[in-house]
Amino acid sequence: MTAPDSDGSKTDEGQESKTLRDAGRADKWSVGWIMVAVGLWMWFAFLMLSSYGPESHDGVPRCEGPLIAPFQRDGYFCDSELRQWPALLGILGLSSIATAVAAATTVYAKLLSRMAKAPAPGADR
Repeated sequence: MTAPDSDGSKTDEGQESKTLRDAGRADKWSVGWIMVAVGLWMWFAFLMLSSYGPESHDGVPRCEGPLIAPFQRDGYFCDSELRQWPALLGILGLSSIATAVAAATTVYAKLLSRMAKAPAPGADR
């Protein structure tokens, strides 16, 4: 796997290129996880803040988001399963998990790229 150099030492160019490819692949996965996390956080914010329900005669929706009016009286027209607290907490949990996975994948990708560029232990500088 390693070829001797002109001075007899062995180089690990194949291992370095494989590690760089793995780092690039992990970096692409981390970007994907970041997109998923941002999308989930945006969905959560939309559900918490936006008004919904049928519009009244002046064109304003009758129901406020749970963060704007948490204690509003529930009517038959304000029933939205996604705006109930158990569903909102589930979306918050998914957002948190996706954020943690994105952070871990990003750190792993950066670590791999630095390890690939670092000289091998015991090698002369």
